[in-house]
Amino acid sequence: MLKQHLQFKLSQKLSPQQIQLMKLIQLPTQAFEQRLKQELEENPALESGKEQTKEEFDDVFEDTQDDFSDNEEINAEDINVDEYLSDDEIPDYRTRSKNYSSDDEEKNVPYAAGTSFTQHLKNQLNTFRLNDEERGIAEFLVGSVDESGYVRRPLSDIVDDLAFTQNVYTDETTVESVLKKVHQLDPAGVGARDLQECLSIQLHRKEKTKAIELAINIIDNAFEQFTKKHYKKLLQKFDIDEEQLKDAIHEVERLNPKPGGSYSGNNRIVEHVVPDFAIKIVDGELELTLNGRNAPELHVSNEYSNMLKGYKASKDKSKSQKDAVLFIKQKLDAAKWFIEAIKQRQQTLFVTMSAIMHYQKEYFLTGDERNLKPMILKDIADEIDMDVSTVSRVANSKYVDTPYGTKLIKEFFSESMKNDQGEDVSTREIKKILETVIEKENKRKPYTDEALSKILKEKGYPIARRTVAKYREQLDIPVARLRKKI
Repeated sequence: MLKQHLQFKLSQKLSPQQIQLMKLIQLPTQAFEQRLKQELEENPALESGKEQTKEEFDDVFEDTQDDFSDNEEINAEDINVDEYLSDDEIPDYRTRSKNYSSDDEEKNVPYAAGTSFTQHLKNQLNTFRLNDEERGIAEFLVGSVDESGYVRRPLSDIVDDLAFTQNVYTDETTVESVLKKVHQLDPAGVGARDLQECLSIQLHRKEKTKAIELAINIIDNAFEQFTKKHYKKLLQKFDIDEEQLKDAIHEVERLNPKPGGSYSGNNRIVEHVVPDFAIKIVDGELELTLNGRNAPELHVSNEYSNMLKGYKASKDKSKSQKDAVLFIKQKLDAAKWFIEAIKQRQQTLFVTMSAIMHYQKEYFLTGDERNLKPMILKDIADEIDMDVSTVSRVANSKYVDTPYGTKLIKEFFSESMKNDQGEDVSTREIKKILETVIEKENKRKPYTDEALSKILKEKGYPIARRTVAKYREQLDIPVARLRKKI
């Protein structure tokens, strides 16, 4: 049986303006500048620079609001608002289908020419004597090199692809012989199929010394024992002393495990971090400033406000004029909202960062990460009476310039853990202490996770072995066996 009933429910919906404001708050400085540039291009009623005659504009704007009621009678005779929108400087040829002039200046932006990593390798193939089949295989192999410099696909797959895509029928032996020639290309190690082959290629290129020859022997014949740092087995296998092994390991450590990354012309985009805030210590006190690029000077266009004045002054208003002025009003509304949104963005950023700075005052005064207090998003949200999501938007994508370097703001947030005295301490503090202990350990006998757990307990941090392992992995520190040195 069907029933109908009323249900009252409270729900909160964000207006389009609120959503746009949240997006503005989330943008870091460089992205914000791009958004600002876009808005200036799209809205002719918005201009950069100092605002002029603001009070006069506001009076006209408010008075004109009343002129747009649905019941307003529109007369045929009116003042011509179209002349406010006209532009006598547009030449006639611009309005035609082929809207360019023979003497137009070329406005195309030149792009910087560069050679891709693949093309760099192909250019080197020209120095080899190769027949047509070999050249086709070599170019295909070079095209299969990834950005790290490796050919990671099995030769059998490459043989199949050559047949299906290049119409080149060959076998694995031929492909491998051509691959050996690719191994002669620069940078050294390019075209290797795995790390062992990459290191071996680089070592064979070096001038032969006793240390190099031993390194080649170790990489070619005892790579697994080398990677697992079974040094005692290596000493026995090659009948050498520790000093000789040290010299060989030193030669291997100087090699490049990713030869593709060393090519400067690989056209990768380098991201530059622009700090959104700056914190300085002045007379023992912290001083916070917002990057000036986040606080542009904007104002509404005087030209557009004059259009409203003309409309207000006219006694009779036609339909076409009303439509034109409605368009003007929409642009002015958008301009005024955008200016207010930027001011609100500035205030939100500054208030949020100021709360974070004062919460972590001890850290910002000393630079010692052990002074970082446990801090979660809700702590700051409660402090400034804002939503957690707003604080998250500020923290996730913003950087602050401090006396100790440029830091990502979200790095100051951490969970808390109790020490042996029942006090809340930051997990960042514990990680820093863990890092310091590992740095000072005897590398001939590195601490196991169990030993590290005992050391931290002695220092007043009762942490389980599994937690130590988790923190060690987050710090990108390998296990004890791989930290071992001779």
